[in-house]
Amino acid sequence: MDTGITIPLSSFAQSLTPVGRVLEDPDYHVWGCSPIYGPDGRVHVFYSRWPNAYNHGGWVAACEIAHAVADSPEGPYETLGVILKGRGGKAWDSWSIHNPTIHKVGDQYALFYMGTDGSNLGVTLEEVMAMSEEDFDPYLHKLVNTKRVGLALADNLNGPWTRVGEEPCIVPSDNPLIWDSFCTSNPTYLHHPSGKHWLYYKAWDQGTAEAFNGNRKYGLAVADQIEGPYTKLESNPVISFEHLGPDIQCEDGYVWMDGGRYYMILRDMGVYNHEYGLLLSSEDGLNWGNLEIAYLNATSYFDEALPGLEREGRFERPQILMKDARPDYLFCAYQGGAHLTCSGVVLKINPT
Repeated sequence: MDTGITIPLSSFAQSLTPVGRVLEDPDYHVWGCSPIYGPDGRVHVFYSRWPNAYNHGGWVAACEIAHAVADSPEGPYETLGVILKGRGGKAWDSWSIHNPTIHKVGDQYALFYMGTDGSNLGVTLEEVMAMSEEDFDPYLHKLVNTKRVGLALADNLNGPWTRVGEEPCIVPSDNPLIWDSFCTSNPTYLHHPSGKHWLYYKAWDQGTAEAFNGNRKYGLAVADQIEGPYTKLESNPVISFEHLGPDIQCEDGYVWMDGGRYYMILRDMGVYNHEYGLLLSSEDGLNWGNLEIAYLNATSYFDEALPGLEREGRFERPQILMKDARPDYLFCAYQGGAHLTCSGVVLKINPT
């Protein structure tokens, strides 16, 4: 439903042409496809997946990160295997590993992700698998409260991947009144021209979490080394839409630089509607504005019948395949498809 707020259609949105679905899997829900060109010239995609037996809520309980390759962004893709999964035990990322974002940083590859810990829920993953969505719902919200941001590094896209430390990169504030006191999630990374490492992250506070499942905003943490430690800005959050309405929010950010300017693409969560993407830009990466539509609803690009699933008809978790420091393709998650679950979807970003 449109909010009545007027937002211009960006040149980015006008440049998009549909390519198609990728990584459709009869056994798994597929989400969060993060692409990168490898030194072999192939496209490497690191993506979230969880067994169909968990239904859509499995993203927060039983997700893992898999690695696939193709000769071109269009595919077809060959899945090489799983590179990260829940560590088990009492680890902060014991259960689910979700929403990866891949980057080359110097001679290394950095994969930031979101993890959850279900070790204190009093149930097993096997018991969760057998639950109805209604029975799982209270556990889902408890798992969301455990979301934290982590990092794994590798010298090669084919691994091996090593987690950095035993603790998350970014944890929630101890003060329940602070904007990021409930959880930290959905990272997006930028290697700043200064050489520092900028890590934007999504979070929300305890109060709005209790009121309506949280008002999502984006903050920034900075480190001198890719491994951290990451220090939050005192001026956080750097992006918030709360001034437009109490439940108008930020979701699924991806940041990059082009021509000396900062850009961030997000999935709209109430500014215009819940089906479009948003595009922001900034001169310094701290003060964001110039709000535009980044992409339209999915049915504007794909003539695909909507099968009646929740969250259908929209692209989520946008990630960009960069080539020669310019956006080349847009990768998103998209409900539906051949198996009526979800998969990756690709759109070409044409030069403007």
